[in-house]
Amino acid sequence: MRGPVRAAVRRLGTRRWFSALGRRIVPLDLAVQRRTAGRLGVLRLLGMPSLLLTARGARTGRPRSVPLLHVPEAGRFVVIGSNWGRAGHPAWSANLLAHPDAVVTSAGREVPVRARLVTGAERERLWHDVIVPAWPAYATYDERAGDRELRVFSLEPVR
Repeated sequence: MRGPVRAAVRRLGTRRWFSALGRRIVPLDLAVQRRTAGRLGVLRLLGMPSLLLTARGARTGRPRSVPLLHVPEAGRFVVIGSNWGRAGHPAWSANLLAHPDAVVTSAGREVPVRARLVTGAERERLWHDVIVPAWPAYATYDERAGDRELRVFSLEPVR
């Protein structure tokens, strides 16, 4: 079932109504991932790779958690600050810039990570070869965001 469902979700991901629905589902996804230690989540049920990112707040320093779609690549988690194509950067991306040490919860495992903002040629390669092929809606979100460049982070496990 995941194949056809995932394909349908990938097609619908570019629609504005899908973005609005996705923003409303985030609190539910957060609750489900917290209760199941990242074993279940709305995105995961739809066949998409998801994780729960916990980082310290940029201003408060308190732990903040957010469910995110990610793209696995070379032993790391790649996450994109698309904010569904809205004008501003998502708060979690500012948190990572201020406090790059974070924790990823996925498939029942907690993984300490260090976030690194990806720029330049590496960002371009990831964007074209990895990110957009994994979730085509990111190209749409990029267009909607106007002049704002979507932040791309590499969440690298701390050994």
